[in-house]
Formats: sequence, structure tokens, C-alpha cells
Amino acid sequence: MSVLAIDAGTTGVTALIVAENGQITSKGYEEFAQHFPRPGRVEHNPEDIWQATLAACATALRGASSEPSCLGLTNQRETAVLWDRRTLAAPRRAIVWQDRRTAEVCGRLRAAGHERRVSELTGLRLDPYFTATKLTWLAGHDPGVWEGVTSGNVAVGTVDSYLIARLTAGARHVTDPSNASRTLLYGLSSGAWEPELCELFGVPMEALPEIVPNYGPLGHTEPSAFLGLELPISGVAGDQQAALFGQTCFDVGDVKCTYGTGSFVLANLGGEIVRPDSGLLTTVAWQTPDGERTFALEGSIFVTGAAVQWLRDGLGLIGTAPESEALARTVPDSGGVVFVPALTGLGAPHWDPEARGLISGLTRGTTRAHLVRATLEAIAFEVRDVVESMTSGSVPVLKADGGASANDLLMQFQADQLGTAVERPAVQETTALGAAFLAGLGAGVWGSRAELRKTWHLDRRFEPGERDDAAYERWRAAVELAMSHRS
Repeated sequence: MSVLAIDAGTTGVTALIVAENGQITSKGYEEFAQHFPRPGRVEHNPEDIWQATLAACATALRGASSEPSCLGLTNQRETAVLWDRRTLAAPRRAIVWQDRRTAEVCGRLRAAGHERRVSELTGLRLDPYFTATKLTWLAGHDPGVWEGVTSGNVAVGTVDSYLIARLTAGARHVTDPSNASRTLLYGLSSGAWEPELCELFGVPMEALPEIVPNYGPLGHTEPSAFLGLELPISGVAGDQQAALFGQTCFDVGDVKCTYGTGSFVLANLGGEIVRPDSGLLTTVAWQTPDGERTFALEGSIFVTGAAVQWLRDGLGLIGTAPESEALARTVPDSGGVVFVPALTGLGAPHWDPEARGLISGLTRGTTRAHLVRATLEAIAFEVRDVVESMTSGSVPVLKADGGASANDLLMQFQADQLGTAVERPAVQETTALGAAFLAGLGAGVWGSRAELRKTWHLDRRFEPGERDDAAYERWRAAVELAMSHRS
């Protein structure tokens, strides 16, 4: 038996066929367009995400030896998507998690004294990152579309809800607790949509999806809509929680970091809701079919891999992202250059949506190699900031995954800065793997988490070396400067 896993990310969709031994036997990938209508705004055309999903799945299925037995889904979180319940067409572009247009909405609610209550209910904070303020903005700035929401003709959801609606030809309007807990509309204690929050943000509760467990019988694909296949949809989770599951971080205290467009550090909290006061978030990791929930502490860093992409696409300093490692190795250090990649504000632990990117320490001797090395160092510094906020010390081991985890120099920087070992798994597509694991548990491909743990294999372990604390102090000073540079 095998599982089809769909990972609908921020810049593209990956589809994997995962065998019972946890190995990837086939893969498809399709990028989709990014839209930046104004500074600080990021949008996606939902139809582009759906077409990329179909294309990626078709490629993966062509390489499969047999039809998969079930389907799992994981997705970019917090992105606000609207679609017509009957036609499934989107009346406007989705507002992406990176979008910062609602900083004013957040400021207004904060000034009115709502942040403490919102945080108490959700485990989150008032920030443009989350879904609800995007919906508040749409209600005020796109009244024609919002009238469809209030009349019941237009559904509201995140990317998981939208794709499940497309996969089932509109039969299912559902989400899971890991995605719901990122919206500012879900109560951590209640495990449900909170009427108080829906009223505060002006979102009709009846427009929101039904909340279902992370695995089990969640729906079936409609053959006429999805490549002629009728598959049980048996697993779904937001991308970072899926990566935690894919890394088999099933025990309390297990920590992983996914190095993608941004970087996301999650620590398993077990069944306890911990409310941090250090710029971190409490979120639902997953919920079993019998209702048992596992929580996670999360540090969300908005720009890490995207900074390397910016070096490539914005500055033309490198031709491909993997070139960053080879070029950075041509110099012994960053030459005193510090880069704070606050290209869409700063996330954890600072939470400053108005912060702006900053490069300091430039001299006549600075080369592109120094700037590239400073970028890799910045990623390691950002993760250190979060891990130290999260643990008040060190962690036994950090499990690393995501595209940038393939960069050996970055992984060694990270181990050095944390003073702890970093382990990279043989299968680095852990986000999609987590979706496959959830779906396989839900459909009986695997019988237990113990079985799943046996499929995890180490690729390489990076032991910590000497830590450059002087460079880290320069970094902290530069962050303070970036936070004072407001647009």
C-alpha cells in the first residue's frame, strides 16, 4: 500500500507517493505565481494553487507502480481564501500569510485593549500573520465579495479547506485543529470556533469550515474533479505541524525546525496548553479521532529561505539557491557584515511588522561572498533567538528539515550557535511525509506511531563546534536597529 501526499506550499505544490516503509517512490512538483500588488502585500490566485495541485499529483502518479490507497494534505497556513460554494471559483485572490496589510487593523484592536483576551483564547497574538485580520480587512475593502460571505454563497477558509472543497467537488467544507488554531478564531481551551472572536473580527461563523480530526475518514475525492480517482482523504494538517509529525516528534520536548520560505521551530507540549510570555505561540499540533489533542510551542520566523531567494532573484548575487553554500565557503567569515532579513517585518520573538531589512558592516573589502555568508548566519541567529526563548537554555537535539536544511554549512552554523546537535533526516520532505503519515494512520496503512518512528532514518548529525558569540551580539544590535527603521 502507498499514500499520496499533497504539500501545498507558499511557492509551489509538491506531491509524493510514500510507501509503507516511509520511502518516497515518486514525486511531482509545480510552482505557481506570486503576486505583490503593493509593498507589503502578497497574494495568490486560488485557481493557480488548484491547477498546480493537479499537475504535481499527475506527475507523481505517473511514476507510481500502483494506485495509492489514500490521500493526505498539508498546506501553507494562515492564508485567507474565499470561494463560491456552488462553482468553487474564487471571487478574488487569496491574502497570503506573509501579507502585512492588516498592521493597522491589528494596531486598532490592540489600542482598544483586545490583545490580552485574544491571546488568552487563542494562544496567538494580534499580528497581520494570522487569518482573521485578513478577513476583517476584506470586509472593509472588498464589500462586494464580502456580501457573498454574509449571504452564505461564498465560503471562507484556509488553503486546506479550499483544496478539500476542490478535491471533493464541493462536498466537504472542513478544516483541522492545526490549521484552525492559526486563524485567531479558534479557542485553545474550547477546541472550537469562538463566537466572541468571530464577532470581534466580523467573521460570520456559518461561513467557516467544520473542524474535523487530523486523521480518519475526512472525505473522498470526486473522480470527475481529481484525475479520475476516488481516494479517501484521511489526513490533513498545517505544514509546520505536519513536519513535526513527519519528524516523528511524538514525545514531549521533541523539537524540530523547518527551513523553508520562513523557518518554524516547534516543540511538542503533549496535552498541556502552555502559555508563553516570550514572543512564542501556542498552537494545536494534532488531534486524534477520539478527540485527544497534542499542543506545540511555536516560534515563527518569516524570512529565511526567502532571503536566499532574494539574493538570487532580487540582487542577482547567485544563480541558484544551492550556490549559496559554495560561495559562502570561499570566505572564512562574513567580514563583519550583518544582514537582518526583515523583508516582511519580524516574527518571533520580536513581532514587529514594521521592522525593515538591514545590512550593516559594509566596507570596501566586502564581496558578494560575505553577504551570502551573512545571510546564512542570519538564519542560524534567527533560529537561536527562538530556541533560547522557547527553552530558556538548550535542547537535547534539533531535528532539521526543509529545503535549506540541505545546506551543510548552514546546519553546522546552526549546531554551533545552539550548542546542540542538529539531526537531518534521510527524507527531508518531512512536511509532505507528515501528511502521508497522518493519512496512513487514518486509513490503516500504519497501525501506530511506533511503526512510523521505525521509518525515520538519519542522514547526517552535525555536532556543535566553537560558538561565535561576538557575531551573535552584532546580530542582536542590528536587529534593534532594524526595528527602529520603520517605513
